[in-house]
Amino acid sequence: MRVHERGPELREIGAGIFLWENALRALEYIGAFEQVAKLGERVESPTLFDHRHKVVQREWLRHGRLYTVVRSNLHRTLADTAIAAGVEIVTNSRVVGATPDGTLKLEDGTTVKADVVVGADGVNSKVRDSLGLAKAVVDLKDGCGRHLIPRNSDDPVGTTIEEWHGGRRIGVVPSSPTETYIFLCCPESDTEGTQQQPFRRETWLKTYPHYASQIERIPDDTEGRWAKFYDVEARSWRAGRVAIIGDAAHAMSPNLGQAACVAMTNAVALGQALSMKSEVEDALRTWEASERPVVDRIQRYSRFYGWLGTHWPDNLLTMRSGLIWSLGRSKTVQRRINFAADHFPNLTTAA
Repeated sequence: MRVHERGPELREIGAGIFLWENALRALEYIGAFEQVAKLGERVESPTLFDHRHKVVQREWLRHGRLYTVVRSNLHRTLADTAIAAGVEIVTNSRVVGATPDGTLKLEDGTTVKADVVVGADGVNSKVRDSLGLAKAVVDLKDGCGRHLIPRNSDDPVGTTIEEWHGGRRIGVVPSSPTETYIFLCCPESDTEGTQQQPFRRETWLKTYPHYASQIERIPDDTEGRWAKFYDVEARSWRAGRVAIIGDAAHAMSPNLGQAACVAMTNAVALGQALSMKSEVEDALRTWEASERPVVDRIQRYSRFYGWLGTHWPDNLLTMRSGLIWSLGRSKTVQRRINFAADHFPNLTTAA
């Protein structure tokens, strides 16, 4: 097995990530959980505040275990696990497309033939687009800046904090023994809020004075930057011997923390299907039929949650607080929101 990485080295932006129950089971499945857990933080009580700095929900998106971890630590652990399993990683190898017979096209003009090609090349996937698999790539008109700061005694322990103020959202997330992850989300139309590289501290301090300690620790020349959110809808996740996965197939806003988590469980399902089916195309068909309904559903919920948090009218913010409070108290709503964390593939018995 070979991974083609376009960059000169393996790296991930220095920010945090939420790993819900489904992602943790995927890590256990490949033998990477213990190392990730050691590097991250177990979260017992996520808390959401409104524009009045009043608690409107505790644990409403929590189901099963939840860990937060620095993305670079997760990325490095996954790479180490893959290498230990015999995977070859080739850097400076930019992919420009693929063909249904399993041929990978590289930027330097060379081609590589494989039994299966998996395109995990993001929102602007060259593999997906070369096969005409994109149905829609939608700019959601909002986004987020992600920043890491040195952790100190002002930061939460065993809990995450999120606060909504109009269309702005701040998150304070312990992600390692030494680092805290800060996310700062806002609509694209909030031009002051989007200017996070270099960091415009004053505008965020004005909105969130309660978090001055954390905001002051974001450096002016932060590595983090404000990046847009997209929804990707694919006509199919497969073409012949080629599959697309992760953001290439189903990018979504990170509002429910499931984009990476379902990508991880989808990868597990893909491996299961390929191990049980003698024909590659049959395996890919079984895989998509199993996992796509889950992803399509969580993508819709994430889109709605993002609209609720970012585009809700300013003159109705108190009404929003009441709505969130009531949704959190509904067991039916909780079950529907948390269904993705419950899902874990089992295609080993597929006929």
